[in-house]
This record gives sequence, structure tokens and C-alpha cells, in this order.
Amino acid sequence: MPNDIENEHDVEQLIKHFYVKVLNDPLISFIFTDIAKIDLEAHLPKIASFWKQLILPQLPHGQRYYRGRTFEIHQGLNRQCTLNEHHFQRWVLLFSQTVDDYFSGPRASLIKQKASAIAASMHKGLNHKQATEHFLRHQQTDVQFFDPQHPPPLKLK
Repeated sequence: MPNDIENEHDVEQLIKHFYVKVLNDPLISFIFTDIAKIDLEAHLPKIASFWKQLILPQLPHGQRYYRGRTFEIHQGLNRQCTLNEHHFQRWVLLFSQTVDDYFSGPRASLIKQKASAIAASMHKGLNHKQATEHFLRHQQTDVQFFDPQHPPPLKLK
């Protein structure tokens, strides 16, 4: 039985293996290669940093965390190619399979739960006007989830 995700190296390896799957996937690889034109050398450390922040809270103070504008980036991609429910489901499936291939334990379960919640939230945000406004107003270094049952009030100019 594989070990749980224990440290930064584990997260980095998970992300590296995940992107191998993604870039070879017939359903979503084009989003990363043709639309986003991803530079893996620059992208992988950023994404690993994002996941480290979410599941390794014991990292030393001052650790350089991800500070990207995740929603805005996906919003731009969505304008070029509609990111639909199937794309997000496939992303979650590949992510979960990669976790299961290499890890087992509480953090492995947690990272899969967070990936699923982030994908669902991102999809809703890209396809719901109030959610989009919420993300753009409140995007911080932490993940902001949109609850369609309790949308934020709209501020009219």
C-alpha cells in the first residue's frame, strides 16, 4: 500500500505525474498545449506550490506560496475555448487516478476532495455571472468557493 503525501517532494512528484497524464489525455490535453500553451518548466513549480499550501499546513513560515490569479487565468482560457463540465470531470478523474497511483492516506484523500471541490467551483464560477463577480472581487491566495445557494450580493455601479 502506498504511503500518504508527507512532504513537498511528494506534492512535486504528484504534480509531475499528473501533468504527464494530462498532456497525453485525448480529451483535455489540447487545452494545456494548444490553448494555454503551457510552459511546464515554469508552470509545475507554481502549481506544486498551490497544492503544498492547501495540504501541507506545517510548512515553515515564510514558505513561498502560490500567489496566482487562478480564476482570471481560467476565465481567459474559457473565452478562447469553453471549459465545459466534461473537461472539469476529466481533470478531476486524472488527478484522482494519479493520487491513487502513488499515495494513500488522509492527505491523499484530502487533496482529491479539494481537487473535486475546486473543479466544481471553477466550473460554476465560469458559467454563472454572480460567481464570476465573486471570484474577481475576492480572489486571494486561498481558494474561494462559490455557493450558488448563497450567492454574494451584487453591487451595482
